[in-house]
Order: sequence, then structure tokens, then C-alpha cells
Amino acid sequence: MKKLILVVLAVLITGLTWGQTKEDSSPNNSGKLQISAFGGLSMPLGDYKNEIGRAKNGYFGGLAIDQYFKGNKWGLGIDARFLNHNMRKFDTVFFANGYIAPEYINHASFQHIGVGIGPTYKSNFGKLDLEAFLRGGVLFQGFPQYKQSIYVNQAVGPSLNMADVYYTSNPKRITKAWMGLGGLRLSYAINNHWGVFAQADYLRTFGKRFGGDSSEFHITKYNQKKGLNATDVLNVKDNQITNLIDFYEEQTITQKTYIQAVNVGLGIKYTFGAKRKIAPVAPMTKAVAPPATGQPKDILVVVKDLQTGIALSGVTVKISRNSIDNTSISNADGQAERVKAAEKGVYQVTALKNGIAAMPVEIGLADFDKSGNVIYKEIFHDDPRFTLIGETIRANDNSKLPGIGTVLTNSGNSQNMTQISDAEAKFVYQLEQQSAYNIVANQAGKFSQTESVTTKGLDRSKTLYVTLKLGVNNLDAGAVFVLKNIHYDFDQSYIRPDAGRILDNLLNVMFQNPTLRIELSSHTDSRGKDAYNMRLSQQRAEAAVNYLVSKGVDRSRMIARGYGETRLLNRCANGVQCDEDEHQANRRTEIKVLKY
Repeated sequence: MKKLILVVLAVLITGLTWGQTKEDSSPNNSGKLQISAFGGLSMPLGDYKNEIGRAKNGYFGGLAIDQYFKGNKWGLGIDARFLNHNMRKFDTVFFANGYIAPEYINHASFQHIGVGIGPTYKSNFGKLDLEAFLRGGVLFQGFPQYKQSIYVNQAVGPSLNMADVYYTSNPKRITKAWMGLGGLRLSYAINNHWGVFAQADYLRTFGKRFGGDSSEFHITKYNQKKGLNATDVLNVKDNQITNLIDFYEEQTITQKTYIQAVNVGLGIKYTFGAKRKIAPVAPMTKAVAPPATGQPKDILVVVKDLQTGIALSGVTVKISRNSIDNTSISNADGQAERVKAAEKGVYQVTALKNGIAAMPVEIGLADFDKSGNVIYKEIFHDDPRFTLIGETIRANDNSKLPGIGTVLTNSGNSQNMTQISDAEAKFVYQLEQQSAYNIVANQAGKFSQTESVTTKGLDRSKTLYVTLKLGVNNLDAGAVFVLKNIHYDFDQSYIRPDAGRILDNLLNVMFQNPTLRIELSSHTDSRGKDAYNMRLSQQRAEAAVNYLVSKGVDRSRMIARGYGETRLLNRCANGVQCDEDEHQANRRTEIKVLKY
């Protein structure tokens, strides 16, 4: 990779030197040489973005040299750029006697270097230049390598990898492809030499092979017949899963994708040569409006929830007439973007949110004949589900923490949904009626409690939104966290099903952070004999550790400690009268980060 970058820089410097020499030796040649540096957002498209490539929005940056010919209209340009697209990672899926987990063999991202050459055309409008460019060349591609495997728990020892059900199958991790590139650049001249610009272009590879190498990204997988859930069991005999065909097809399929992306960025350029000639700007002529067919009016549409009458934000609203759509997203007051000075006619209003369409509304000629300058319409959206509006925050100071992965699990059917909190640290899920859910943070280096959310007992005709703040901690050495909602039956140490769901969150944290070592401790209140409390708390701590070991966590990464009543959190020592809530605060399970 370093050698390739040096070669690209050498080509650019050679082109720059050639252009300067040519221009200096030919004073009558008005063709200009410019060099540009740019960078910005790169957005994957098609199968490269979707289920084959799973590429996310990334970034790009590069350099370009354009040598214009006499007249400064046509030129020849060289473009060298770097693109990086991280991939969407897979979640770990648990079933009754095992789990499906991903393994990333190298960096989980696509990293490409493209070099292209081709024509450039420029139009000048005073201090503005509009440049169109086409490039053909080579994209040096770096692909991620990963696999998704089924692990089945053993009675003794770590879980066994029984099958790889989804994996990359690239003949080579680093390969090449023919590349096409086309785009527009709008620049503004700061002075005779320096300028700034905005640029948008489209890049795509083509051709199945480059030399003897495949140019496409390959994955191989078994198509899934149905998903594994928490109650499913995979039967193993002679190190083979005997009922795997109940869940997966028997034959693998291989899928391929080209690389393609739209890139939008900003840049700065330097132009060599004589002073810039500002082209005269044609005088502006006043536009003549077509004759009105009726009194124009503004159209204002407000979206509301049908059952509660609450204004809805984030709804896609279309106001259409004669196959022309005015599309916008409703704001916090439920208002779509106002259509100003709409001509008299018939308009259709539609709205869509969460895949559910509202009942359309029509604006007719009679609406234009009424008094007033604004036509106001309400459109009602009917989604029977509740809306969870959550926020990821730092547990230590409650400040917003954006970009955190979350997992919402339906307690009734164990179905999972995932989402990453946005730039405002918000995440939104739709909740079914009369259902209970658990939600946790799901990100390497982070830990959150398992929070409970329920719609049981809520009246949808009165309530639309459910809110939650999800506290997130860093896994720093020495940090101590209380595991909420871990309960044991009286005088017992076995793991109840409700406690198992809480420990499954900790299980996922251990899998995501393979270097993490913890102490898992159990504590009692002061009631009962000291020796009994110490023995019971040790048994409970060991039961929790044994549960995690049974799910595939190496025992050497955990220490079980029972502290009895030796680490009370409040005043409720032996002989002190306390209420039940005060005693409950002392009955707890904790984890302490020993190493990370």
C-alpha cells in the first residue's frame, strides 16, 4: 500500500512539473494547470451497500491534476483517491444450546485506492467555474475477511464451532478492478490562483476480472429457512449437527458485487499561470410569470396520530399534482414543508411512517374558493404500536453519548431489533401492545444495565410515546457495576430464567471484549448468621459464573466471590432496624473489571 501511494504521488508530481514546463516554454499558450485536494463523504450503492457488501457510509480523499488546453475549456486530468467504507457488523444470536457469532479475521472495512485519467470540461461564470470530468483507471481494492459460525455448548469445556454458515470467499483479499469515475466540481475563485470548491462524483468498478484476478467481492452462505430463537435446540451427533437442515438450505450459494459509491466533498485548488480573466456576465432579464388560472394559495399539511391526536414528526409527506410531488418530512409540530403559492387545482396528500401509510387526503378546487390565503389540511396516521424514544447517556454524568449500538429484545418471543443512536444520542423503536422488552447497549468497550420497558397496562388511545434513558459505562480497569434485577429464590443459589436474561447481556459483553477479565460477586443483607450469608453468597456467585461458562465463556476470565454481609452499602448492620427497601439495596450482584 505504501509503495502504491508513493507511485501515485510520483505520477502527480511528474504531471505538475510537465505542465509548468510546458506553460513556461509557451507564453502564447493560455491553457492553465491546476492541482486540487479534496475529501468528504462516500456513500455506497446497490449490492455493495446492501446484503452482499454490507458497506456503510465512509469517507474519501485525494488529489487531482488538470491540464487545460488553449482556451481553458477542455483539458486532461489525473485523479488519485483513497476510499474507506466500514461494514455493518453481525449481531450475536443465541439459541437454547449455543449461539451464532461473527469472527473478523482482519479490519471490518473496505479500503480502496483509485487512480484514473480522462477529459475535463470547464465553463466559466465570473468567479465561478463549473467543471465536468470523466476518468477511467484502476481501483486497487482491499476487502474485509470474516465468517459467521454456529457454536454449540458442551457439557464440559468451551463451545465448539460446528459450522460456518456465512463467510467471505474472495480468491484474493487485495485485488484490482477497472474503474469508471464521473462527476461535477463547482469552484469559487478567492484570487488569481487559489479557489475552493464543492464536488460530487460517481465511482464504479466493472469487468469480472483484472488480469488473472477476480474483480468482485465474494461471499458464500447457506440460505436460512427460518431464524434460530432462544428456544431452538441444535442436535449434535459425532460432531455433526443432525437437524441443521431444519434451519438452513443444504447447499451454499456464492454472491458477488461490484464496488460503487457516490462521493460528495469539499476541496481547495491552486491554478498556475496568468491572471484570471473574468468572463462578462449577461444582464439578467426579468422572468415573466405565466398567467394565473386562479387565486394561488399556500398549502399547509399537519400529520397527527389517529388514536391520540398528537402531532407526528418524521413522517414522509407527499403533496402531488400532475405527477409532480412536493415531498418533505414533518417537523416536531407535525407540519410538512409548506407549498407556497400553489396554483388552483386538485392535489393528493399522502403520508408514510414505519412502513404504514396514512389514509390519503384530497385538496379540491373548492378549497381554493374559500376565504383566506392558506389551505390547511390534517392527515391522520394509524400505527397501533407505541413508540419508544430512547437516549444513550454516560452513566457517570448523564451527558449525551451518540453513536452507541442498542439491542431491543421482545421478552415474549425473543426477537431482537438493533439500532445505533444518532448524532443527538436518540434511538427509536416501535413497541407492540401488551408486550415486555429488554434493552441493552451493544458495543465493544461499553457496558449498560439491562433495562426493562413494557406496554402492558398502557392505553394506546391515551399514550403514544414511551421514553427511556440508557446509561452506558466504559469498561475501565477497576470499575464496579451492580447487575440490576438479578434475583434468587429464598435460600437458593440456582439461576432463575429472569436472572438468566440479565446474565445473557453480560455474556454478550464477554464475547465482544475477549480481553476482559472480571470478578463476579454476590452480596447479602445483614439478616441471618454471618457464616451462612457468606456461604450462600459464594454459592450464588459461583452459580452465575457457571452459567456463563455453560454458554461458552472461558472460566479463567472470571473469579467468583461471595462477600456475605461484609460490604453493606448503607447503615443496615446487625441489630439495626431497617425497612425492606434498605435491605434490598444490600442484596446485589456486582461485576468488577479486573483487566481490559
